Amino acid sequence: MIQRWAGSAPGRSRIVKHAGVVYTVATARDKSPSVRQQTADALEMIERNLAEAGTDKSQLLSATVYITDMAHKPDMDLAWRAWVDPNGAPQRACVAVALEGRDLVEIVVTAAA
Repeated sequence: MIQRWAGSAPGRSRIVKHAGVVYTVATARDKSPSVRQQTADALEMIERNLAEAGTDKSQLLSATVYITDMAHKPDMDLAWRAWVDPNGAPQRACVAVALEGRDLVEIVVTAAA
């Protein structure tokens, strides 16, 4: 059975759970001009989504971080390292992209349920 939690826009899910795997995505609620702050806020949302789906960050399998400018990657990394479980760090990629509005970061993760 596939479980889906509605996203912020029609046609999107913020969480999908299937076959023991949770998929979730988040952007920052606070659209501050700081990549570090937006990353921390998005990670807080990821943590809430994981909990809602019955898992947590210690179960992360992979993560993709999308940022608008690779020059800000060190700031994103500071927030990431402060948040990630040091004994459960996932495979992670960081990709520079154009994001909508004032979003500077978007994070997609998969975790074991």
